[in-house]
Amino acid sequence: MTADIDQSIELAVSKLKAGLLVAFPTETVYGLGADASSAAALERLYAVKGRPTSHPVIVHIASVEQLTDWAKDIPPQAYQLAERFWPGPMTLILPKADHVLSQVTGGQDSVGIRIPSHPVALKLLKAFAGGLAAPSANRFGRLSPTSAQAVEAEFADSPDSSDEVALVLDGGPCDVGIESTIISLLNSQAKILRPGMIDAASVAEVLGAEAFSSRSSASASAGETRVPGALPSHYAPQTKLTVASSEQLIELVLELNAMERSAAVFAFDSTVAKLRSNLSGLAFDSLVVAPEQVDQYARSLYEQLRRFDKLKLDRIFVEAVPNASAWDGVRDRLERASAEAST
Repeated sequence: MTADIDQSIELAVSKLKAGLLVAFPTETVYGLGADASSAAALERLYAVKGRPTSHPVIVHIASVEQLTDWAKDIPPQAYQLAERFWPGPMTLILPKADHVLSQVTGGQDSVGIRIPSHPVALKLLKAFAGGLAAPSANRFGRLSPTSAQAVEAEFADSPDSSDEVALVLDGGPCDVGIESTIISLLNSQAKILRPGMIDAASVAEVLGAEAFSSRSSASASAGETRVPGALPSHYAPQTKLTVASSEQLIELVLELNAMERSAAVFAFDSTVAKLRSNLSGLAFDSLVVAPEQVDQYARSLYEQLRRFDKLKLDRIFVEAVPNASAWDGVRDRLERASAEAST
């Protein structure tokens, strides 16, 4: 990393210690960082995002040794998973240490913790020498940003965006592209509460199948620990998004074109080929081939939806992804992005 990054991180640390917010890159998405030990900084974070105070935030730390600063009664499984997946896109839900603020936990007795793998994030966390609460650097419920430019665009409509985000650290595009896998270790069984790119099979491989329970529902059940990104409608573009099978998608796009309405489509190659042959001579605005590999798909998803949003079209159509565990994280994000927001 260059001296410019070192200077930017030094400036970022000073702003964070002053209770201000700093956006920084992680391997998943860009986070909006606040001092997790400062009630005033956390209040600012919730206000800027428009985030419900019952919705907990994840504490980002630089090393496994810092786990005991934020959690207590840490089970052996936490260290097993940490050895395999940290630094990386995994969040552990653990019993919170007594001093952890309720603004971090959403009033619960548990706390979410992770160690990101992005070099800029790690350098920032080591320099800050504490925990940073860092939900995605966007307005609550919207698409998470995967570039510094997306963060800046997200807050550009503010009269004075510097009052909301004091600094944006540019670490380039995010490698993973969707938020971390969240694993609860509060009970005798590990449980995935939010799927991500670390899938159930990988977790079970570390802990043993008998110590692991996967959650298939897209919505948290009654009494279950609240975690970030668990609302039915989340990660959503402003344009209405519909997820459909290949056959349904083609039919919907043709119907929309017949009504002379505009749409964007994100679909796999064979579906796009069929659409192109059926749409010959008809107008459509954006037709993009989706990557076949899940890691490439996840990396491109939010940026593609953000680009579609800028086109101000009537609809966005996305082809349903494969029903395989490796795609659970992507499928979860698409389900939430296409859900009707509650009023």
